[in-house]
Amino acid sequence: MAFNFDEGIDRRHSDSVKWNKYGNDVLPMWVADMDFRSPPCILDAIHKRVEHGVFGYGDRPHALIDVVVERMASRYQWQIKPEWIVILPGIVAGLNLTVRAFTETAETTIAPTPVYPPFKKSSAFAQRSQINAPLRLDKGRWIMDLPSLAPSLTGKEKLLMLCNPQNPGGTVYRREELEQQLAFAQRHDLIVCSDEIHCDLVLEPGVKHIPFATLSADAEQRSITLISPSKTFNIAGLGASVAIIPNPELRKRFNRTRDGIVPNVDVLALTAATAAWRDGEPWLQELLAYLRRNRDRLVSAVNHIEGLKMTSPEATYLGWVDASRLAVDNPTLFFQKAGLGFSPGADFGEAKFVRINFGCTTATLEEAIKRMSAAVNAL
Repeated sequence: MAFNFDEGIDRRHSDSVKWNKYGNDVLPMWVADMDFRSPPCILDAIHKRVEHGVFGYGDRPHALIDVVVERMASRYQWQIKPEWIVILPGIVAGLNLTVRAFTETAETTIAPTPVYPPFKKSSAFAQRSQINAPLRLDKGRWIMDLPSLAPSLTGKEKLLMLCNPQNPGGTVYRREELEQQLAFAQRHDLIVCSDEIHCDLVLEPGVKHIPFATLSADAEQRSITLISPSKTFNIAGLGASVAIIPNPELRKRFNRTRDGIVPNVDVLALTAATAAWRDGEPWLQELLAYLRRNRDRLVSAVNHIEGLKMTSPEATYLGWVDASRLAVDNPTLFFQKAGLGFSPGADFGEAKFVRINFGCTTATLEEAIKRMSAAVNAL
């Protein structure tokens, strides 16, 4: 079956956060929201659910839970139990709940930097301090440097927050790297929250995602794994995510923190998520091929523009571009004036970088490359 990822869809009049941020003269390539139509299996499932005509309170979604159990077993050989699964309206809610459930005000979280902004915000919102492990570039891959934290540790650290695949760097951590992260967590007696929302978006041939919790029985019992179909199948506006928490005591604390604050997921979001993970694989395989071509084109183009540098992301549809050699104070503002709306690197922890969303049509990507090149050449 062929899916048309070249289809241009007008999103400026669809209440799109992505497309309404700027005026018509700026190409929005910032937030992790693709411009592709979601898979037909999702559209069909939603239409069928809408035709039912009644949208009362939803029960525990057994169909979605069964799909998650089967998916973890078939893709990762991880045998999880239905009771381990907590359904959430979003990964960000999961990050915030994890910080509040497993740390006290005087305690500390650990997270990489640069990283997806809610990692830092979740600790700030809860008034917890955070220590940041820098990412270092190692043979074209952004790797978390946990050993460098030794002088900063005080013994108050309780939670290690991981991002795998890494956002914004695009790294898919190998088993030995994950085992080093586990050893660090064991050494300092840390609970581990692993955000694995981009696990289905591995672009590099021969590279496989490994859930942190599958490393060992100990890893499983100290972990909260966050996953969602939202990025993969472009249904972020239909918030449905999953926390997998094998340890019953951790799960109890997580749910107790959630009670009365975080709402249940609406029935259309549950319908979309179930259809995505159950029936979306043919669409996903074609998406990955399209994104891989976009990635390779963007990496080649950026590295041919003097003053810019980009490593090839192993996963995600997000390019992390080093603009530190450009003779500009603010790369994000510089590119915005050239008609390009990129994510500010400062939001992730690196002001001289920008993040580019290449989950768009090839035509949009080519226009962005044209504008980037022209802007830099005009300096």
